[in-house]
Amino acid sequence: MVKLNKIYTHSGDDGSTGLVGGARRRKDDLRVEAYGTVDETNAAIGMARLFSHEDAVLDTLLQRIQNELFDLGCDLATVQGTTKTGKASGEDLRIVPAQVVRLESEIDGLNENLAGLRSFVLPGGSALAAHLHLARTIARRAERVMVALNMREALNPAALRYINRLSDLLFVAARYANQQGANQQGEGDVLWVAGKTR
Repeated sequence: MVKLNKIYTHSGDDGSTGLVGGARRRKDDLRVEAYGTVDETNAAIGMARLFSHEDAVLDTLLQRIQNELFDLGCDLATVQGTTKTGKASGEDLRIVPAQVVRLESEIDGLNENLAGLRSFVLPGGSALAAHLHLARTIARRAERVMVALNMREALNPAALRYINRLSDLLFVAARYANQQGANQQGEGDVLWVAGKTR
């Protein structure tokens, strides 16, 4: 259980921060950048949820994802095989394959009644869709940082798959939000027209 009695501790004034297990890393370390960008994704989804309350299915899905992004952040803040005591543990909080499978199922469910795409989609449409597109781009950045980190330190493979599927889900959710706003299949999408302004 997390217990936060004091918000500032002075321990990060030297430009370092603590990982799960007590090890310290510089605040510009790739691991810190990875879970910081996951946190940024979460905040963007929180902004999107200001506009999702009329769709209980989508809002509930986004709320669960916000919780899972904290799990992902914890996964990334825990070097594989360490605990608070620094000893190996099989009980670290990790993203599990079932969470990736659930995202895939939700992508399929949201995508089922959407019109096929004839062009790339521009980020926009309804306020909800625009915010979901922003969250999607941040999730893609989180993925890029995680891939770079994984080249240096092995990450949980399910965590890498999760962030990849999440950006796909946010794309489909944005299209779904535009469809719901337009009350017609796919009519709310803003499509790219190649060379339109030449």
